[in-house]
Amino acid sequence: MDSTTLWLCVIIVMMFAGFLAYLFYQQREGAKNEKNVTGDSSNTQLRLQAYERLTLLVDRIALPNLISRVNQPGISAKDMQLLLTRNIKEEFDHNITQQIYVSADGWNAVKNLKEQNMLVVNQLANALPPNATGLDLNKLLLEYLMTDKKGQLHEVVSEVLSYEAKKLL
Repeated sequence: MDSTTLWLCVIIVMMFAGFLAYLFYQQREGAKNEKNVTGDSSNTQLRLQAYERLTLLVDRIALPNLISRVNQPGISAKDMQLLLTRNIKEEFDHNITQQIYVSADGWNAVKNLKEQNMLVVNQLANALPPNATGLDLNKLLLEYLMTDKKGQLHEVVSEVLSYEAKKLL
């Protein structure tokens, strides 16, 4: 084999190797792009599910809904206070991991609602006489909610979460 033929074979092998490298690169880039598209889609889905769960949380810890769900006739105001605050904490703790999927503003709104509701329950319960019933506390809470704009905080938080979720769509 003369040197010209050898060089021709080397050039053909190198071109073939270059072509294979190009195909490998294209295949890898295509897989990466597909993964990014799928990753973005699944990330958006996770974020939407987080907003959905937090919206449900807000609804569950909204004081009117909470009162109707956990009301137990015949218990003391102190026991009702403990029942309400425990339920708020449990609902919140159950959904605490959702904070990694939502905006800081959205999470802070949920956190503030939790804190505000617990504060209202505790303050109003402490304002009642020692022999007050759970029904007395529930009535006082509902009266507060009807007269104070802070009582409607759960509606504002729901709107914030809904707005942020719609921005993802």
